[in-house]
This record gives sequence, structure tokens and C-alpha cells, in this order.
Amino acid sequence: MARQRIVINLDAPPNTGPAQTRAASSRKRRRWPKVLGILFTLFVVVIAAIGIVGFLVWRHYQSTPAYALSLMIDAAQRGDVAEFEKRLDDEEIARNMVASASQKAAARYGFALSNSVKQHIETTMPSLLQELKPAIHREVAKQIGEFASQSKPRPFVFLVVAVPTLMNITTEGDSAKASALIDNRSFELTMRRGADGWKVTDFKDDVVVQRIVDNVMAKLPAIGGFDKNIPLVKPGKRTSRRR
Repeated sequence: MARQRIVINLDAPPNTGPAQTRAASSRKRRRWPKVLGILFTLFVVVIAAIGIVGFLVWRHYQSTPAYALSLMIDAAQRGDVAEFEKRLDDEEIARNMVASASQKAAARYGFALSNSVKQHIETTMPSLLQELKPAIHREVAKQIGEFASQSKPRPFVFLVVAVPTLMNITTEGDSAKASALIDNRSFELTMRRGADGWKVTDFKDDVVVQRIVDNVMAKLPAIGGFDKNIPLVKPGKRTSRRR
């Protein structure tokens, strides 16, 4: 009687019957929720990171002079006088502009600037500062308002983006300068950061300064009022002719 040998083919593919197929499909179905959960978690983390970074960037921008200027222009376009004037340091603006105007006024005297006129300018300045402060405030507000009215009223978000491109802003510590064009002439704002944020402390515009100079000159002696006690040309020594 011949022996029967059992041969097992190890290279044959595993049994892939219906039961095994259903088990593999079940494992795949259980894997997808985990994958989707991981992807959703990553999505939430990315969105949260973007939100945090955006918030920090926005908070930093709110501490810049560009943001203060955006608030000023927005207030000017909306006619919000109270918000606009919060960004102006009237006392410092008037002091700086009167000092600049006084120098230009003194320069108009030229050689006619006597000691008495110099003394008169120095003694007039304190009262002149208080007298010209309202006029200087009106001039500065008018010029910034004209700059704001060069374009149609825009949403505040638009101003936040546009102001850094419309004005040349340089910052150094707690001081900043912003310059721009209006009616084909340039004007410059000096700003300083304080406890209440950034405020305008100086305004340079040739047209405005000339008007302030005219106001200063109206309070000073007329050009040509020489101090007779201090002649412009010292008399020379007379020499007797020899005969």
C-alpha cells in the first residue's frame, strides 16, 4: 500500500475568503475616524496659531504712529471732533510753531534787528503763545482735514492698510515723523508717544508757518524801528589833516 504525502504550498496566497475580506474592510473603516480626528486637530491648531499671531500683530500695530494717524484721518472724515482732537497736543504744537515763527520773524528784520527788538520778541512770546494757540489749532486741523478729504471716506480697515502707503512714517523710540503731500506741497508731522498713545506735537508746512509769522510780526515793532542808542555802523576815528 503506497503512502500518501501531504504537500503544503507556502507560496500560495492566503485564504481571502468572504470572512477575511469583511474583517479587512472593518479595520479600514475603524481607521478613518482616527485619521479624520488627527486632521481636524491639526486644522484647529493651525487656525488657533494664525489667530494668535494675527492678534499679536494687531496689538503691536495699535501701538504705532500709523494707527494713531489712521484714527485721526478716520475721525476727520467722520467729523468726530472729539476723537480728532485727542490726537493733538495743542500746547506743544503751539510752542514749537511759535518758536519757529519767531525765528523767521527775527530773520525778516535782517540788519535792523536791534537789542530792543530782540528783548521785545522774548517778552512777547509767552502771551503770544496763548493768543495764537487757537489759530494754530485751527490751521493744523484744517491741513490734516484737507489731507483726509483728498479721497472719499473709506472704511477704517482700508485706512489701516492705506495710511502707511500714503504717508512716509519713520519711528525712532518714542518719537516719529510723518510726511505727505497736499496740493503738491509737503507737510510734516512730529509725533510723540505718551501715556495716552501717540500725539502730534509739531506741524511743519511753509504756508501755515508763513501765516503764523504774519501774526507774530503784527505784534512786533515795524521793521525800520532802529535802536538809536546802538548804531549799526560804528563811527570811525577822525584824523586831522596835516597842513
